[in-house]
Amino acid sequence: MPLSAAGAGTTRRKSRSVDMRKEADPRGSQIAQTPQTPPSLRTELTERTPQGRKVTVLGEPAWFLVLFCVVCGGAIGWVVTLAADWLVTLRWAPLQGPAELLTSVPEPGRTIGAATVCALLGLVVGFIAVHESLGARISDVRVVLTIRGEERDFPRDAIVLAVRDGKQLVLLGRGDVELAREDCGLSWQRLADAFTEHGYGWADEDPHRSEFRRWVPGNAGLPEGASALLEARAAALKTKNDADDARELRAELAKLGVIVRDEKGRQYWRTARRG
Repeated sequence: MPLSAAGAGTTRRKSRSVDMRKEADPRGSQIAQTPQTPPSLRTELTERTPQGRKVTVLGEPAWFLVLFCVVCGGAIGWVVTLAADWLVTLRWAPLQGPAELLTSVPEPGRTIGAATVCALLGLVVGFIAVHESLGARISDVRVVLTIRGEERDFPRDAIVLAVRDGKQLVLLGRGDVELAREDCGLSWQRLADAFTEHGYGWADEDPHRSEFRRWVPGNAGLPEGASALLEARAAALKTKNDADDARELRAELAKLGVIVRDEKGRQYWRTARRG
């Protein structure tokens, strides 16, 4: 029977109008509501449900990411004006036309304008970075991962081990199936402490890393249909705008019992145990 990780975790869209988070009591069907932590304050927080269960919330502070990108954008704008002044003095230098156009704007309007435009671009990049960043909500009964406006909920019984694999957080389930694999910018020490504090297993390296082998067309040992999915996924990886498509294809491969990890644009695969 093909393996599937789909049943282990559920995905749902976040609603920005909802201020209360529901969490089931493992002793019965009673539902407890806990306040939702504002995304801008999510660095590392500890909450308690009405039943007294501890919940650790980890996330990258949104305000810091946005501010960092805005400051970097403004600095780049200032450097661009200096570079334009230098380029117009070199007859052989490229981009003479844009440099002359920029230097034709009188100061201080030139520097202020360039810094403002680049800062606004940095603001956009900052919001994208916040949207792409990973958040984790860890309790004794479940792990909730939040990324790209979606929440994925994994019950404790489904998680065998939480793993750091390079710059990615991996949740392993029964039969060595990967329940989740997400890029992670959170503190690894804080993640390890949070998982172990709530009773989950933690490893600083994927125990199955040596089982992965590089995918090339015609690989033997793949289940029927896996090669076509890997080819489609390879094409999606070449186009950064197709990240969602690559994620969906990873999920389809997981249903066939094929686990995929990426490294420098290349795909590596292994098969999960069939139990």
